[in-house]
Amino acid sequence: MRIGLMTSGGDCQGLNAALRGVAKTLLTLVPDVELYGIPDGYRGLIEGIWHKMGPMEFSGILRQGGTILGASRQPFKKMRETNGEGTDKLSMMLENYRSGCFDALVVLGGNGTHKTAHLLSQNAVNVVTLPKTIDNDVYGTDITFGFDSAVDKATSVIDAIHTTAASHGRVFVIELMGHKVGWITLCAGIAGGADVILIPEIPYDIDRVLEVIDKRNRNGKYFSIVAIAEGALTKEEAATPNNGRKTGVSTAGSRLAGILSEKLDQDVRAVVPGHFQRGGEPTPADRLLCSRFGAKAGELISKGIFGYMTALRGTEITAVPLHEVAGKLRSIPSDSEMLHQAELLDISMGV
Repeated sequence: MRIGLMTSGGDCQGLNAALRGVAKTLLTLVPDVELYGIPDGYRGLIEGIWHKMGPMEFSGILRQGGTILGASRQPFKKMRETNGEGTDKLSMMLENYRSGCFDALVVLGGNGTHKTAHLLSQNAVNVVTLPKTIDNDVYGTDITFGFDSAVDKATSVIDAIHTTAASHGRVFVIELMGHKVGWITLCAGIAGGADVILIPEIPYDIDRVLEVIDKRNRNGKYFSIVAIAEGALTKEEAATPNNGRKTGVSTAGSRLAGILSEKLDQDVRAVVPGHFQRGGEPTPADRLLCSRFGAKAGELISKGIFGYMTALRGTEITAVPLHEVAGKLRSIPSDSEMLHQAELLDISMGV
């Protein structure tokens, strides 16, 4: 069998660990398997670039961050756009899949990646995918790999800010990653002891945030930590169509910090750890999850089962059909037990 491997979309911790899991399993189960690395995700398949990989290339990468294959973002909406010769990206990928004599592709990626993987599957390409994203928003799995590592990084930022905030009696607004969903901010905010957590799923009220800070000051707690997701919006912003929002180039954290600075007789600072959350080594929990996902993917291929994504359901690794995953977002539900528990812990969600 000739198997193509690729890591698509944004990078995150655990991609190499997952590649290793797939490769070790296939090398164990499939006699004479040939593994080919396709660089930079779908771009490599579009351009027809790949190279053969031996067992040693998967050795020593369990703890290594990033991806040895490189990654790129290839928007799903542009897959049907044609080049100067009238050929679209999907056609180019299908032609290169056939000319490369591949028996299957293993694709590691997030939401956009899975939409394209499903499109390939609908066009007779044998595909198995693994759910990767720090945002934890891939539908069909309880957890994506990269998420635990990102929460660990984000929590360490909140932990470090606590000491300087308390020393100077400041309000810190910490903007964490999460454009459409707030899993990182919610989990890191609870783990790091934030006083306010603001997420995209729940438009917030500035007055409620001010009330929390005022209450803490009156109780002798002269500092406050606000964890805000990059995609969080005020109620007013959320009620305004996208093209009418006057956010400019400012970020959610800097906008909120600016408003708080005008209304508080207190020093307010904004912190944006940014891609720090994507970098470094994967946590042990992510390495374990990646290894299990990789083993399941290799097992599916060895049995000739395609068109599925590996997933964690409860404590078990299973497989979910791509048509149930593609185009769906896993956001924080309004009845989430974790939101209720945050409330019990006296953490404000800005409402």
